[in-house]
Amino acid sequence: MPLAFPSITHGTIAFGFFNIDTDLLLLEHYFFFADDFSRQICRIAAGGGEENPETMWEVFTMENRAQIGDLMGAIHAVRFSGFIGEVYRRFPFPLREDQFKQKPEGHLNRSLVEGILEGFARKRSIPFKAEKRRGTVLVGEYHFTLPTFRSLLDYVWLGGYPRWRDEIRPDYVASMKKAVEESKSWLFDGLVFS
Repeated sequence: MPLAFPSITHGTIAFGFFNIDTDLLLLEHYFFFADDFSRQICRIAAGGGEENPETMWEVFTMENRAQIGDLMGAIHAVRFSGFIGEVYRRFPFPLREDQFKQKPEGHLNRSLVEGILEGFARKRSIPFKAEKRRGTVLVGEYHFTLPTFRSLLDYVWLGGYPRWRDEIRPDYVASMKKAVEESKSWLFDGLVFS
C-alpha cells in the first residue's frame, strides 16, 4: 500500500507499491518500476562525492486522477476504475489477510503491467537532483527533505506496507542496499535500513 510522505512543495503525497503482484511504485501521478528505481539509486550511490548529483529518470505519468483510478474501490472489488482498477482486475486483492504481502517475484509481471500502463500513461523524463547545501532532493516536481528521501528508500527496502513476503527481497533491492551502504555520497551517509 502506498503511504503518506511529507514533501516540501506539495504537502503530504502518496508513495509506494499499490498491488502485491507487481513491483510498480507510484509517486502521486508518476509510476516507475522498483527495479528501475533501485538501479537509479545504485547509479547515484556509485557517483560518490558529487555535491549536487543530478540525473534524469524515465517514468510513466498520468495527469488525470480518473486515469489513475480508485485504489480503495479496487482493493474492495467494488470499483475497478482507471489504471489501478485494470491491474486489480488482473491481480485481485487476496481473500485472506495473511496473504497480503508484497511478492518478491512481482517483477515477473512487468510486461503485463507495463502493457496495461501504456494504455493510461505517457512516458517522460523527470529530473532527479540533490542539493547538499539545502539538504533537499528533487524527484520530478516533488521536493523532499533528506530524511524523507531516505524514508522512501527504506520503504522500498522493507517492501512497503505489508512488507516483502517471508522477508525475501528481490535481488535489485539487495543491490540497492549494498550500493547505498558502500557509497561515499553525503546523500546516504549514516543511512541505516530498517
